[in-house]
Amino acid sequence: MSVRTALSATAAASLALLLAACGQADDGKPKGDNDASASAAAKPDVKALSAAELEKLVVAQADLPGYKVQKPAAEDIVNGGDVGADKAACEALAEAMSSVAPGTPGASAQRQAVQAKKKTAASPDDIMSALGAPATSVTLGSYAGQGAQQALASLKAAGDACGNGFTISASGEKTQVVKVTPEALTAGDEGVAFTVVSKMEAKPFVSTLAAFRKGNNLATFSTISLTGKVKELPKDLVDAQAAKLR
Repeated sequence: MSVRTALSATAAASLALLLAACGQADDGKPKGDNDASASAAAKPDVKALSAAELEKLVVAQADLPGYKVQKPAAEDIVNGGDVGADKAACEALAEAMSSVAPGTPGASAQRQAVQAKKKTAASPDDIMSALGAPATSVTLGSYAGQGAQQALASLKAAGDACGNGFTISASGEKTQVVKVTPEALTAGDEGVAFTVVSKMEAKPFVSTLAAFRKGNNLATFSTISLTGKVKELPKDLVDAQAAKLR
């Protein structure tokens, strides 16, 4: 989705979590398995998991105490064919930023996760705080053969090729990315992450993008905030998803 569309979805999800999560604690978050040597790479003859199987593996509310986790509304899900970039080398980044599993997955599953703060009342300040909480779109894709390796490689290559920016086209809307900076990420068999600066109403809009591969599955995490600035990668979400893909 475009940055503008993502902002609308984030606002709705953040407000919903505030009203639903009053008094919820932030502890008890699961820890992930970040040992890159723990699993062998997917074999060429491996088959992609089905959508039903991925629904059991994608992060859920029970995996993330302190977060509001939900399926995105049907109208918020972007089809891969509706996403593109003005530079072919940047298409994998455009897909991942639009919550689309990059490359050619056999199936995918999506979740939206927003961190909840411990509150006892929904005051105006509480609402503004919740609306500014980082919101992450988690996409889990499964691939046949070497598809997952190729998809992650395309993200790495896009990060190298598109550091000076590109334009995303998603469902008829355009988002101008002005800078992509690599970040460190250790998860699954291999991972990659970026800080992304886009332009929103002539102002910088800072988000993050992370992805890791475990066998023939690829998890991506696109994080934004209504404040226009995400300060760090969603480590809790990455760890929780990695733990479910052991």
